[in-house]
Amino acid sequence: MKEDLSSQAYWKATLALLTKILIIWFLVSFGAGILFAPMLDNIKLGGYPLGFWFAQQGSIYIFIALIFYYAKKMGDIDRKFDVHED
Repeated sequence: MKEDLSSQAYWKATLALLTKILIIWFLVSFGAGILFAPMLDNIKLGGYPLGFWFAQQGSIYIFIALIFYYAKKMGDIDRKFDVHED
């Protein structure tokens, strides 16, 4: 029974992390790159409108950062629930 509760807690933590990352992914790619682009275009970054920058480059940088964040946090979760690899 204890193992069952532990595995449920593990998957709950994993799904919570995935949900947060997917929300950020959506907000950056669809939100900043499409929905809020006209509003963000009033701000310039490197001489380009910020909405354009997010659509072309910024979202890629954020996605790469999310990959490293996910790897770090999943390692932390794995160690917390003692399912990590040595």
